Amino acid sequence: MFALVGSLEALLTVKAIDMLDPYKRKSNSNKDLIAVGIGNIVAGTLGGLPMISEVARSSANVSNGGKTRWANFFHGFYILLFLLFAVSFSDLIPKAALAAMLIGVGWKLAHPKEFGHMAKIGADNIAVFVVTIIFTLSTDLLIGIGAGILLKLILHIARGVTLSSLFNAKTKVEGNVVRVEGAAVFSNFIKVKNQILKFPYTDDVVFDVRKCVLVDHTVIETLHHLKIDFENEGGHLTILGLDEFKNAHGSKHHLSTKRKHHK
Repeated sequence: MFALVGSLEALLTVKAIDMLDPYKRKSNSNKDLIAVGIGNIVAGTLGGLPMISEVARSSANVSNGGKTRWANFFHGFYILLFLLFAVSFSDLIPKAALAAMLIGVGWKLAHPKEFGHMAKIGADNIAVFVVTIIFTLSTDLLIGIGAGILLKLILHIARGVTLSSLFNAKTKVEGNVVRVEGAAVFSNFIKVKNQILKFPYTDDVVFDVRKCVLVDHTVIETLHHLKIDFENEGGHLTILGLDEFKNAHGSKHHLSTKRKHHK
């Protein structure tokens, strides 16, 4: 249970910090999970408590101009120094001050404008966002994430996505064309994304969704970022067939979930 919660917390932190990063860089989630896993194995062997990627410390690095891994290193280094030589001093820090700092970080990450942003993308997103927050605050993080995922899956099924397509996208790669059948949604897109990433960013790649019934917000947003990555390296990512779709819930936002429009 601790491993699962810690892994989810690490992934959520990576996602949140990537969004806060003014340089729009992308973290390597696999490296982060491996590092946390090795650290927890060592900590557990020595009788220590499990650790996670912490959004408060990471956001402090971003807010104070941290640009490289050295910011992370020195952050951990100085915490270690305090633990070794100044534990009595750290105990003098009022708990209210620490709580205020965490509240400030939480306010930045869940600012009211974020609700407005989600609402612009579509009713689906604001519903999942609110449900996740309510369940997390009333129970715990794991149940909150599970409730949000379950609601998203139910909404996809209601829009015609089959159970098999939810978790297994039929993918074909022909030359520089990656074709997907059924649906391209958050729960099946990891393997599809890996197929795209097999191509160098300098290539011209086509992602064909003409045989899909639904392309959800998560996939649309990921493709949007991938297009930027390809263009920055001199390549190009073309999404073929998306003009045959319409926004699933009336939103005009370009990142909104899209459903196949049958003429």
